[in-house]
Amino acid sequence: MKRLTVQLTMAILLTMSGIVLLFCGFWIDPQGKVDSSVLVAFGEISTFAGALFGVDYSYKLKMEN
Repeated sequence: MKRLTVQLTMAILLTMSGIVLLFCGFWIDPQGKVDSSVLVAFGEISTFAGALFGVDYSYKLKMEN
């Protein structure tokens, strides 16, 4: 059960950080250091990875019960 807790925590953190970076890419002026497309791309990747972790978590939880 400990592994599932770690996986759920990682899924939540990746999804939330991805969503935050997506919004930052639209609202924050990067001042020439980081282009907004980099923030948006990383946000999309993090959100997708978090979603995959979450789907895997839900299937593993159903298999245990």
